[in-house]
Amino acid sequence: MINQSAEISANDPRSIHRRAIVVDMHADTTQRLLDENVDLSERLTDGHLDAVRAKEGGLDAQFFSIWVEPELFGLGGERAVKRADDQIAAVHSLAEKHPETWEIATTAADIRRIVSSGKIAALMGLEGGYAIDERIENVERYYRMGVRYMSPAWSVSLSWAGSSGDEVGKTRGLDDFGKQVVREMNRLGMMVDVSHVSDPTFWDIVSTSTKPVIATHSGCRAIANVPRNLTDEMIRALAKTGGVVNAIFYPEHIEPGWSEKKKRVDAEIESLVQRASEEEKGDAVHKKIARDRVRREEYAKRLPPVMVARIVDHIDHIVKLVGIDHVGIGSDFDGVQAVPVDLKSVADLPNLTAELLRRGYSESDIDKILGGNMLRVMEEVEKH
Repeated sequence: MINQSAEISANDPRSIHRRAIVVDMHADTTQRLLDENVDLSERLTDGHLDAVRAKEGGLDAQFFSIWVEPELFGLGGERAVKRADDQIAAVHSLAEKHPETWEIATTAADIRRIVSSGKIAALMGLEGGYAIDERIENVERYYRMGVRYMSPAWSVSLSWAGSSGDEVGKTRGLDDFGKQVVREMNRLGMMVDVSHVSDPTFWDIVSTSTKPVIATHSGCRAIANVPRNLTDEMIRALAKTGGVVNAIFYPEHIEPGWSEKKKRVDAEIESLVQRASEEEKGDAVHKKIARDRVRREEYAKRLPPVMVARIVDHIDHIVKLVGIDHVGIGSDFDGVQAVPVDLKSVADLPNLTAELLRRGYSESDIDKILGGNMLRVMEEVEKH
């Protein structure tokens, strides 16, 4: 009987989850480090990520998003560069202040070594190419600072790359400079991320890149029809490069119809959001934090709950299309104002593994989804 119970406990969701190397490809906690001065070594009462909850949830490696908001810092120039540099410094500082918990990683081998020593690997990716300031040499500058992926655009298009978030992006792909950026990333060993780019830019990236292409935090348009998500044709094309689609956790991008409901709620709460912004005495960044706080509270009250099962619907869809080797996870934690009710923070990550097991995925499948596939891509992109 003892052996039988030992076998059960060795194959329960939590044990399988613990044995995997769990790599989250995208969290916006970086801005909290910088703008709110949060201490990630403590259990925070808000937000989605800190070291205490990361340990509970079995998180092994976190890609911190280096995000420059165009509305506040511009599409380039000194302010955009400084904003990115300050965030990179904040991630390095996290590892310096808490070397017992965090260590900076830049390679797949680093991740494996750091995880085996019982620490969490901290990595960085540029969300949008605003901070390269239209200078090709800045791609290498950020690579040397530890950045290991970049998406050309966030929600605002640049002259050289279109975004899925604005009108101009609908027809804008990569120009010659944009293609040069992709080739330079390939040369350096920096992964190219298609989350947030426009459809024309997506197709230009997959036809230009000679290395695997990734989506760090995206869903499937076949399930949730929003411009941020990938069509089946795109998922197939991305998989052909050897790349990985990392499933996002944000309800707007995974739950059918949620986006339309959110637009209605946004209209209803506009005056509340505006008031919070006006009452906040701090700078533009802190006014945004105040607005987002109201959105978080109101979305929780007014929008339908979404479950972790919906994330797995997207994972299932990708696996059916292109196989088990081309899917991973990218939470977008701390960058969204709503999360699934049973995946409220990084502490709840084992619930994702439990749902994958329930649907018949094997332990080796789950290893690939939780991080193995991305480690393979990193190794491929690192080769010169």
